[in-house]
Amino acid sequence: MTPSPRPHPRTLSVGGITFDLFVRTDGSHVRIDRENHALELPLGAKVRVDEIIEMCGGGASNTSVGFARLGCDAGFCGVVGSDQWGERLLENLQRQGVDTRSATVVEGENSSSSIILSVSSGERVILYNAGTNAHLHRTTFDHERAKRSEWIYLNHLQEDSIVIQDDLIGILEHTVRPIGFTWNPGGAQIEAGIASPDNHRLLAHTTVLLLNKEESLAFTGEETMEAALASCRKKGARIVCITDGENGVLAGDAAHLYRCPVLEEVPVIDTTGAGDGFGVGVSWAILHGLDLPNALRAGTINATSVLGSLGAQAGLLTDIEMQNRLRSVHLDVQAV
Repeated sequence: MTPSPRPHPRTLSVGGITFDLFVRTDGSHVRIDRENHALELPLGAKVRVDEIIEMCGGGASNTSVGFARLGCDAGFCGVVGSDQWGERLLENLQRQGVDTRSATVVEGENSSSSIILSVSSGERVILYNAGTNAHLHRTTFDHERAKRSEWIYLNHLQEDSIVIQDDLIGILEHTVRPIGFTWNPGGAQIEAGIASPDNHRLLAHTTVLLLNKEESLAFTGEETMEAALASCRKKGARIVCITDGENGVLAGDAAHLYRCPVLEEVPVIDTTGAGDGFGVGVSWAILHGLDLPNALRAGTINATSVLGSLGAQAGLLTDIEMQNRLRSVHLDVQAV
């Protein structure tokens, strides 16, 4: 099932943007400790790397590019510095067809940046500096663009930026025309928990809630994914998607629970941005009227494409590519 043609829907991605420096190594001097989720380097060693690549990333950057590739009138709302990294980040968005008029440039400060140490098996560690991402506040949040959007995607926020939740709640509660809303909570929101008044109110207006397994348990205080999903649904989230690595996705709406597997035997070059690719695919599909099983297929197909490329944006699919793969790729989504 593929979506029917329609005018380019207006989307707005809100959150972080980051200049990424990828450092890739074959892993011969890196120990992977999967039990403790760690990459270990020998102290004092000189570790040879295969390549160093500069790329653009960050949740709102990735999702806005993802929406633009899928044919949406995509906007980005976030903050960059007046440095060369900020210039390159905005140039990348514009080159990808993203509307950057809702972006704010802060003079005299550094844009967010990260160093991503990646090994050949796809595992990575990210060293991150928040930079100007911490300056997303009410004064830098584009209320008018948000009100005119058909879909808002709220990515991870820095702790100081959570104040814009009140603004988003006001827009979602009082809009004359319904606005679709995808929420991927950040660490501070997850720590506050499902009972937090602001989180509670935001969930009531959430169309698609995105969490991984560990986040869902921490956010809800439940002991299983199924119970966590049920708790989020009871608070008002229309669709809840909980990702669980190689075990795929557990998702539910008002009618059913579904399990969507991962695509088998596909190359994994880098896992960075796969979650953003999944969230964009699901949101795009729901925005275009597809049911939840097909939305899960779209999200998984998009995430798999991201896994097959270095960086968070290179593998994001276009609308034509997505429609072709929805027709050709077999992915057995089952009701449970």
